[in-house]
Amino acid sequence: MIYDQASYTREGEDRHEPLLSEKGQKTVDVEEASPLPDALTRDELTLPNPSEPEVARHYTRLSQMNWAIDSGPYPLGSCTMKYNPKFIEDVAADPNGAVHPDRSDRSVQGTLELLAGLQEYLAAIGGMDAVTLQPPAGAAGEFTGILIAKAYHEKQGNDRSEVVIPASAHGTNFATAAMAGYDVVELPSGEDGRVDVEALDAAVGEDTAALMLTNPNTVGLFERDIAEIADIVHDAGGLLYYDGANLNALLGRGRPGDMGFDVMHYNVHKTFATPHGGGGPGAGPVGVVEELAEFLPTPHIREVNDGKIGYETYEPEHSIGKVHGFAGNWLVLIKTYAYIARLGDAGLSDAAAKAVLNANYLAEQIDLEIPHGPFHHEFGATAGDRDAADVAKGMLEYGVHPPTTKWPEMVPEAMLTEPTEAESQASLDHLASAFNRAYADDDEALAAAPTRTTARRIDQADAARNPRLSWQALGER
Repeated sequence: MIYDQASYTREGEDRHEPLLSEKGQKTVDVEEASPLPDALTRDELTLPNPSEPEVARHYTRLSQMNWAIDSGPYPLGSCTMKYNPKFIEDVAADPNGAVHPDRSDRSVQGTLELLAGLQEYLAAIGGMDAVTLQPPAGAAGEFTGILIAKAYHEKQGNDRSEVVIPASAHGTNFATAAMAGYDVVELPSGEDGRVDVEALDAAVGEDTAALMLTNPNTVGLFERDIAEIADIVHDAGGLLYYDGANLNALLGRGRPGDMGFDVMHYNVHKTFATPHGGGGPGAGPVGVVEELAEFLPTPHIREVNDGKIGYETYEPEHSIGKVHGFAGNWLVLIKTYAYIARLGDAGLSDAAAKAVLNANYLAEQIDLEIPHGPFHHEFGATAGDRDAADVAKGMLEYGVHPPTTKWPEMVPEAMLTEPTEAESQASLDHLASAFNRAYADDDEALAAAPTRTTARRIDQADAARNPRLSWQALGER
């Protein structure tokens, strides 16, 4: 095997030092015997041999078989995928953005300046004092935030063992607390769908490390008692954690830091229109108040301006360490920066207003009951005596993607819906029509739905356990 090896520059050196011979080639001896077990090897491999038109048609057909944000709304409440404007894709695709993450600080000052600027943008938006860009998704941001809270308590000499979480919280909240080694104390919701303040007061104590809270909450309700909630948690010596899944309802109109939150993560895929972390790579920045800044992951970025360089990476004094490689998923963070910079203060505030307007408009157009209100950017409708999953399958017949179903449990037969600010009135009317037509269909029609999609009513458990991972698998069933 022969390959070309380019020279490289060692950090701190100005000269290029060739690693290999002057010819720049190296021969590597490879043993003929495979180190893999026989069961994992094969003597021959049958591959398709399509023509160019067949390849183009194959991938075009696959794209048509899948729903995408470019196809229509993705109204999955709390997990919504927002439309990604094409200009941010163009910015991230600029060849100048193709920077190797292991280069020296001196050689990537432009990159560090942009990331430092994004840290400042996010801190200002959230009312935080410092931000890390390292976590690769919202759930990773959650985990990072709780690890920071844990490090803070340990430094204070506090042996805290519990994290309080509302029953309506995202499932990742419970998993995050458990992964960090905490016992989870589930907090019941009040009759109005918000935090039961009396139950919270009874639940917190000297063992409480944090309360994890989303505001507005999972059915779009703003926690009107947030100042009292913050006082209760802080008086017990705990920290208030903000799940940023619904920050898009508050942009330019309210800041978690001003409400008393100490640490938060940002879901940039929904708030700032980047790709979702689940499909990877994503980003889940974390903001903290000043007293928690010393625990941020390493590396962190700061402005220096010492006459030699303007920005540098460093390790905070009591850093929790690394939670991801380098400074984070750089190209996703470029998209976040570009989106915020393009919209500015007025644009972000307008996006929040339209997200709330669209949700309330859609809610007025559908025939399903909505138990809780007034709500902001999303709402939890109930299918009543119908099966929410069946209604959702029925909506597929009318050319839309259905909302989240069966969750949160505080809404019976829930259909949790969030249209985002990106949808037009015509788009919302079409979505409302699908809601109403599916809801009005008889039981027989819903039980058979969908009949017009590429895949019919699949066995979801079997699909997850036995996925078809190759083209040959299409002929096996």
